[in-house]
Amino acid sequence: MIELMNVTKTYGSTIKAVDNLSLVIPDGEIFGFLGPNGAGKTTTIKLIAGILNADSGSIRVNGKDLREHALEVKKQIGFVPDTPNMFLRLKGIEYLNFMADMYDVSTEDRQERIQSLAARFGMADVLQDRIQSYSHGMRQKIILIGVLVHNPSVWILDEPMTGLDPRSSFLLKEMMREHADSGNTVFFSTHVLDVAEKVCDRVAIINKGQLLFCGSMEEMKDHFKKNASLENMFLELTESESEE
Repeated sequence: MIELMNVTKTYGSTIKAVDNLSLVIPDGEIFGFLGPNGAGKTTTIKLIAGILNADSGSIRVNGKDLREHALEVKKQIGFVPDTPNMFLRLKGIEYLNFMADMYDVSTEDRQERIQSLAARFGMADVLQDRIQSYSHGMRQKIILIGVLVHNPSVWILDEPMTGLDPRSSFLLKEMMREHADSGNTVFFSTHVLDVAEKVCDRVAIINKGQLLFCGSMEEMKDHFKKNASLENMFLELTESESEE
C-alpha cells in the first residue's frame, strides 16, 4: 500500500511540481498515473521512492513512514526510472549481482530469479555483454530485471513500456497483473493512454502538480456521463484545467 497525505514539493521558490497531493493505493491494485509533460508525475514517483524529499506532507509505504523508516521502506520498493542509461560499463550479470548485493539477496535466490527473469525477457544470452552495447529496449529490460531481483512488494515504474518491443511490453503488463493479483501494489506512470485503459484498476490524472481525478474507469465515465475513451476524458480534464 502507498499513502500520500498533503504532499508538496517546490522547485526554486515558486514552482510547485507537486501541490498538496493526497493518494491512497491499496494492495492488489495496478494504479496508473497520467498527466502531460511537466505535470509532476516523475517528481511524485521520486518522492515515493525516497529519491527526493517532500517539503511538506507524509508518505507511507506498507504502513511505514518514509521519513522515519527510509531504509526499511526502500527495501520494499522496486523502482524503474524513466531512463535506463545507468552503469553502462558493467556487464548485465555484474549489474544484476550488484543489485542483489544491495538488497542482501542470497546466492541461491538471486541465481533462480536472474535465470527466470532473464529467460522471460529474452536476455539470458546477453548477460555477459556490457550494458553500453545494449539497445535502449535491452537496457530497459536489464533495469527491470535488476529492480525485481529482490522480489519487492511495491513496484514503482516511471514510463516502463518505453523502448520495449511488443512481446516484452505484453510480458511486463502480464507480470504487473500477476504481481497485483498476488496482493501487491503496482504504481506506474504512462503517457500511453490506451495502456492505462486496458491495464489499470484505477487511474489518477495530475496536471501542474494538482490531482484532477482519481478513480476507476467506470467512475471516470460516470463522472462525465458519457461513454468516452480515456484519451478524450484526459484531454477534457487537462483542457479544463488550462482554461481555469
